[in-house]
Amino acid sequence: MDGWEYFRSNLLTLAAMAAAFIVAGGIIASAHHLLLGRRKNMEQARQFPRQIIMVLVILFCTIGIILALPVSESARNQLIGLLGILLSGMIAFSSSSAMANLIAGFLLRITRPFRIGDFIRVQDHFGRVSEMGLFDTEIQSETRELIHIPNAVLVRNPVSTTHRAGALISVTLSLGYELDHAKIEKLLIQSAELSGLKDPFVHIIELGNFSISYRVSGVLEELKGMITAKSRLHAEILDTLHRENIEIMSPGYMNQRRLDENRKAIPPSVSVETPSSAPAAEEIIFDKAEEAERQETEKQTLQHNLETLEQELKTAEGDEKKKLKAQLQTLSQRLDNLNKSENEDR
Repeated sequence: MDGWEYFRSNLLTLAAMAAAFIVAGGIIASAHHLLLGRRKNMEQARQFPRQIIMVLVILFCTIGIILALPVSESARNQLIGLLGILLSGMIAFSSSSAMANLIAGFLLRITRPFRIGDFIRVQDHFGRVSEMGLFDTEIQSETRELIHIPNAVLVRNPVSTTHRAGALISVTLSLGYELDHAKIEKLLIQSAELSGLKDPFVHIIELGNFSISYRVSGVLEELKGMITAKSRLHAEILDTLHRENIEIMSPGYMNQRRLDENRKAIPPSVSVETPSSAPAAEEIIFDKAEEAERQETEKQTLQHNLETLEQELKTAEGDEKKKLKAQLQTLSQRLDNLNKSENEDR
């Protein structure tokens, strides 16, 4: 009889453990289905907070299983303490390991200081964001190089992000004191307007020993053309000042050849036709970043359309419901193909 009682008590203990594992597994499976399983086409930015919730659910279920184990109170406390030590060790280890970049990746997704397609500057690096990973962020530089910056660097250092509402394009040059600054300011503003910049203005930034330094600035509304816009502004300044017979050089300029004192160092005007079909420099320099931004925008549009169709499907009936299901399937397939294409590119 004692043997039977012992077996029955152990059987009840095993049944309780099995029940705890089944309940925990059911909670985890249900949470995964509700948060991630139902929407496999969800973009990565929206998956991230749900993945964090899944990690917390698994953590709480693990604690629940420990509490349900048929062990003494002291042993149970030791197991929970061990779990806490492991988590604390991972966080402490993050200060000098890959965990630092992982946690920094979490922070960047929460604070969102920039997104794919933005122009950023961090330390000595400037470029356009082409990919955001959990451990590092990829930018494409002005020389078309792909630069991978660890996320920990982006968190520890100031990051300058070009505002999407418009960027300020500036050019600095120095001219002699013999030129009236009011006339120069007017010509520089005219140059900025001809280059396509909005709301141009001029600042006198330095009165040097031999020359005055001017800075002309204007707002570029279309950020994708930053490099081309600055080059166009340089060209317009050259053309405008040369048309006014103004030399762009400091009075301290020295040339080793004899020149007539009345001769100006201005090249003759030449008519040049620019091919209308020539691709913009940014299309070549930031090709990967351009494609990444295009895919991200398309994914957001498809996701929005999918959510709208799902809401309409709940109230639709008959032929209208079949039509909405067909549209939903088509959009889901397009989103799947887009995600597969993105993963293959990586």
